[in-house]
Amino acid sequence: MPDSAASKKTRAPRNRTISVTDAEAEELRRGIVYGQDLDRSADFINKIICGNAFAVLNLLPRNSVDLLFADPPYNLTKSFGSEKFKQTSTDEYEEWLDSWLHLCVPLLKETASVYICGDWRSSAAIQRAGSRYFKLQNRITWEREKGRGAKANWKNAAEDIWYFTVSDNFVFNLDTVKMKRRVIAPYTENGKPKDWERGEVGNFRLTHPSNIWTDISVPFWSMPENTDHPTQKPEKLLAKVVLASTSENDLVLDPFAGSGTTAVVTKKLGRRFSAIEADERYCLLASKRVQMAEMDKSIQGFSGGVFWERNVTPASRRPS
Repeated sequence: MPDSAASKKTRAPRNRTISVTDAEAEELRRGIVYGQDLDRSADFINKIICGNAFAVLNLLPRNSVDLLFADPPYNLTKSFGSEKFKQTSTDEYEEWLDSWLHLCVPLLKETASVYICGDWRSSAAIQRAGSRYFKLQNRITWEREKGRGAKANWKNAAEDIWYFTVSDNFVFNLDTVKMKRRVIAPYTENGKPKDWERGEVGNFRLTHPSNIWTDISVPFWSMPENTDHPTQKPEKLLAKVVLASTSENDLVLDPFAGSGTTAVVTKKLGRRFSAIEADERYCLLASKRVQMAEMDKSIQGFSGGVFWERNVTPASRRPS
């Protein structure tokens, strides 16, 4: 069903949350591939595929994927539209991870990279399941600043992304993911900036990317990428992954596509995608967002070929 309830909400004047009307849904369905219509001869490139990941993954071509980005349900009891996930033991969650991850392995090229998202409850299981098939390269921790406070615990405001590669022969485009950071102590040599530059909004230097990301903003109501999906990943986050680990025209696979952030970012950055999502409502949102990406290639927080600190985007003066 389309996002009827969301589209009928009374939004604040500046609320930019994307929704799908009944009229739009009819047109958008024509561009979605449904799992029951998919076979090994079907075209799955640059497609939102509405279906169960376990069934669809068995139909995709082997040795075709350059990057696997997976944002599976975390080990929590939570509803995702028509889909529900129930918290289990760590061992059972690891078994569930393995049940779909092993289906992805034959699809990946030898040079492919793999990123799997999780929180503190699921991270140990992700590390073990991923290491069974791939070479562990790193764990990225990103600040999810919308975390809620707790009376008897630390505020949960971070998530992890486990980074693996299929082999030792992989892509990592360092120069595409450097960050512009403020210079706290602007050192000069003969009166000239040393390893930094003066700019309209302050003094900045390009720095190497680390595995701690504090520059990510979770989509909220005034951001043009925002949807009503409960666990939507930011476009800026995906841009870092896609630019670092793919080249132009490479194929990115997302087996738990949600509202389509992976598909949108790959489209904006000149890559190809195959995005699988079980809930039609989110497939419709993803399809609409991909169409919007045809007209607007901008990614909030990424400007002039570099990633900027949060709240600094000179081109737009918007929060990043």
